[in-house]
Amino acid sequence: MNSSLIFVLLLVTIVMCAEIVKAWIKQRKFAPETDEELLETVSKIEVLEERIKVLERIITENRFDLKKEIDSL
Repeated sequence: MNSSLIFVLLLVTIVMCAEIVKAWIKQRKFAPETDEELLETVSKIEVLEERIKVLERIITENRFDLKKEIDSL
Protein backbone atom coordinates (compact mmCIF):
# COMPACT_ATOMS: atom_id res chain seq x y z
CA MET A 1 0.00 0.00 0.00
CA ASN A 2 1.02 3.51 -0.61
CA SER A 3 2.17 5.36 2.54
CA SER A 4 0.03 8.40 1.73
CA LEU A 5 -3.08 6.18 1.53
CA ILE A 6 -2.25 4.66 4.92
CA PHE A 7 -1.77 8.17 6.34
CA VAL A 8 -5.17 9.31 5.01
CA LEU A 9 -6.93 6.21 6.36
CA LEU A 10 -5.27 6.64 9.72
CA LEU A 11 -6.26 10.32 9.83
CA VAL A 12 -9.88 9.52 8.95
CA THR A 13 -9.98 6.81 11.62
CA ILE A 14 -8.61 9.17 14.27
CA VAL A 15 -11.15 11.88 13.39
CA MET A 16 -14.03 9.40 13.48
CA CYS A 17 -12.93 8.03 16.85
CA ALA A 18 -12.59 11.56 18.22
CA GLU A 19 -16.15 12.40 17.13
CA ILE A 20 -17.48 9.23 18.76
CA VAL A 21 -15.68 10.01 22.02
CA LYS A 22 -16.90 13.62 21.91
CA ALA A 23 -20.52 12.50 21.41
CA TRP A 24 -20.22 9.95 24.22
CA ILE A 25 -18.84 12.57 26.63
CA LYS A 26 -21.60 15.03 25.69
CA GLN A 27 -24.30 12.39 26.19
CA ARG A 28 -22.86 11.37 29.54
CA LYS A 29 -22.72 14.97 30.73
CA PHE A 30 -26.48 15.45 30.28
CA ALA A 31 -27.63 12.01 31.39
CA PRO A 32 -28.85 11.73 34.98
CA GLU A 33 -26.42 9.78 37.11
CA THR A 34 -28.97 7.98 39.26
CA ASP A 35 -32.66 7.28 39.46
CA GLU A 36 -32.78 9.68 42.40
CA GLU A 37 -31.65 12.56 40.19
CA LEU A 38 -34.22 11.58 37.60
CA LEU A 39 -37.00 11.52 40.21
CA GLU A 40 -35.88 14.90 41.52
CA THR A 41 -35.98 16.35 38.02
CA VAL A 42 -39.44 14.91 37.38
CA SER A 43 -40.75 16.36 40.63
CA LYS A 44 -39.35 19.79 39.73
CA ILE A 45 -41.07 19.57 36.35
CA GLU A 46 -44.37 18.69 38.01
CA VAL A 47 -44.09 21.69 40.35
CA LEU A 48 -43.33 23.98 37.42
CA GLU A 49 -46.27 22.59 35.43
CA GLU A 50 -48.59 23.30 38.36
CA ARG A 51 -47.29 26.86 38.62
CA ILE A 52 -47.85 27.37 34.89
CA LYS A 53 -51.43 26.12 35.24
CA VAL A 54 -52.06 28.64 38.02
CA LEU A 55 -50.60 31.45 35.95
CA GLU A 56 -52.69 30.44 32.94
CA ARG A 57 -55.81 30.40 35.09
CA ILE A 58 -55.05 33.84 36.48
CA ILE A 59 -54.37 35.28 33.03
CA THR A 60 -57.51 33.84 31.42
CA GLU A 61 -59.91 35.03 34.14
CA ASN A 62 -61.68 38.32 33.58
CA ARG A 63 -60.22 41.53 34.98
CA PHE A 64 -62.39 41.63 38.09
CA ASP A 65 -61.37 38.17 39.19
CA LEU A 66 -57.75 38.95 38.36
CA LYS A 67 -57.76 42.05 40.54
CA LYS A 68 -59.43 40.10 43.34
CA GLU A 69 -56.83 37.32 43.05
CA ILE A 70 -53.94 39.80 43.14
CA ASP A 71 -55.41 41.61 46.13
CA SER A 72 -55.83 38.35 48.01
CA LEU A 73 -52.15 37.57 47.58
